[in-house]
Amino acid sequence: MSFLKRIFGQGTKESDEKVEKSLEQIESGAVTKVYPILKASDWPGIEAGALKQTLFGTQEKPELVLGFGYNTADNFVFLMPKDLEGKDPQKILQDAYQNLEEVQVDFEESKGMLFASGNDFSSEKILCESHMSKAHELLNAEELLVSIPRRTVMMIASKSAPEEIINPFLKMHAYTWQDDSYGNAPIINALFVVKNGTINGLIPME
Repeated sequence: MSFLKRIFGQGTKESDEKVEKSLEQIESGAVTKVYPILKASDWPGIEAGALKQTLFGTQEKPELVLGFGYNTADNFVFLMPKDLEGKDPQKILQDAYQNLEEVQVDFEESKGMLFASGNDFSSEKILCESHMSKAHELLNAEELLVSIPRRTVMMIASKSAPEEIINPFLKMHAYTWQDDSYGNAPIINALFVVKNGTINGLIPME
């Protein structure tokens, strides 16, 4: 339980009960799918040894990582190395990415930008080439700027868009990064450059 308290950051009776409920859902087979989950550089799971992939930065000093876990009704429950015992780690990773691929997230277009927010895995869809290829098509753009400052958020603009689109886009990114009113965990204060449907670079915004 100590690891889970560190992951969820509370350790109160209420949060502990939610954790126990989440574990029961997994152990009973009610929740079976594992997903890749974007986490910030200060995620407690890094120190606790949770399974992860480093997307940006180094193993010693990560800037952005991917955890892998179950999405239960109350919490994400992350995989630890012991959870791989007797299993094929590569298959678990492949299944996790396939599960993410199957998550349906639609785009909404407004004022020259795309929004694909509101789903638990909206931000993670940046990892899906098919999803980002659709954004290229909708914006008729060779390169994209993608903002995922907090969980459940994705905002996109063409990298070559005029100032009247880029400036409001940058303001929305900055506002969302600072706005904690919805309780969505921060991911990264940076813009992703996406080309050919895949991440091609990172532009820090601080």
